[in-house]
Amino acid sequence: MRRLLVLVLSALLASTGVATADERIVGGERASIEANPWAVHLTDSRGGQFCGGTLVAPTKVITAAHCALGRSTRDLRVVVGREDKLDRESGMSVAVSDIWIHERYVSADQGEDVAVLTLRRAVPQTPLPFAEPSDEALYRPGTELRALGWGRTSENGRTSRYLLQATLPVLPDDYCVDAYPQFVRADMFCAGYEGGKVDTCQGDSGGPIVAGGKLVGVTSWGEGCARKGKPGVYVRISRYAEDLHPVVGTAPPVTAEP
Repeated sequence: MRRLLVLVLSALLASTGVATADERIVGGERASIEANPWAVHLTDSRGGQFCGGTLVAPTKVITAAHCALGRSTRDLRVVVGREDKLDRESGMSVAVSDIWIHERYVSADQGEDVAVLTLRRAVPQTPLPFAEPSDEALYRPGTELRALGWGRTSENGRTSRYLLQATLPVLPDDYCVDAYPQFVRADMFCAGYEGGKVDTCQGDSGGPIVAGGKLVGVTSWGEGCARKGKPGVYVRISRYAEDLHPVVGTAPPVTAEP
């Protein structure tokens, strides 16, 4: 799932056909694709998995901007309905017709690390709604989140063949700033344990962070994997709901009159 230095290395390796990813699940467990039908992974044209994503509409997938930057629709596929990356008999690999990257994106640690992929055809899997500005309670410190992905299971280790998940608590913004001085409170949140050991990792980038039945975060960046005092940093999706609705083609929820 993430990590600045690894992210850069992952992008370089992916361009040469070596399957790596900058985010992953360390200290996790197997997850069922039936229970998480909206969890998808991204591959290059040769089938090498390098990032994750979340189906949020029949033809729309939210992922990280750093996963989509520099890629063309010709060399990008979205795999849906496949828990085991090697099981080519299950799920499907779908071509991409359009790539939207947030216009203000520069780098993951500066914010706006969000992108939307449009699939060439609709898929039957159930989408996951994304968080709105009214969902701020889902970002309170201590809130338990689920991170999912096919990334590395240890720092510099191998990526997972199977979909994994891990539970991570939201950490206070002040802790995140102490860990990473460049942390942007409005655009990001961090989650994990002060002692490390459970985290996302390379290959998990772009994948879902879920709470309250909604996509609340996208795996974005960090330092190493599961290191003490270096939690994962995630896109605060509620911050970008207004930007995402017109791209995804959904309407924001109607707010009741007081």
